[in-house]
Amino acid sequence: MVVEHAQLTVETGREEEFQEIFRTAREVLAEADGFRWARLLRCVERPRGFLLLVGWDSVEAHTVGFRESERFGRWRALVGPFFAAPPAVEHYDEPVPR
Repeated sequence: MVVEHAQLTVETGREEEFQEIFRTAREVLAEADGFRWARLLRCVERPRGFLLLVGWDSVEAHTVGFRESERFGRWRALVGPFFAAPPAVEHYDEPVPR
């Protein structure tokens, strides 16, 4: 399993609306093959900042399976209008024990 780490910055004054829309957008994510879970956190110091964590079976489940599907278009149509800047996205996995 890998975890998608997406730093999001939402337009000023739209933070509450974004959180409401995210509920619907999360359902779109949950339809994707390889999706495991999603969590949205709001930054305490920067209220326009959000951290989206998504568990995927693999990087490819996210970057190919989801991003190249029609679901990504639906996802982006819901959340994209709120972004003040492009999201910064990275993927993490657990280190292999030595």
